[in-house]
Amino acid sequence: VRVNSVHPGIIDTPMMTEASPEGGLLERVVRAIPMGHVAEADDVARLVLYLASDDSRYSTGAEFVVDGGMTA
Repeated sequence: VRVNSVHPGIIDTPMMTEASPEGGLLERVVRAIPMGHVAEADDVARLVLYLASDDSRYSTGAEFVVDGGMTA
């Protein structure tokens, strides 16, 4: 049995656009992300796919942060 957790940061979703109808929020957020862009849902899904596969068979008890380096 393996137990890991995934901690996504800012993800480009419709909710991001709705949070700032007049715009500007996404641009401000991007400036704070070291990798220079927000994640897409696919970025998180790929990590989850890896963790669900046998390729991660020796990973357990870990926290995987997907935030473009914001917490680094």
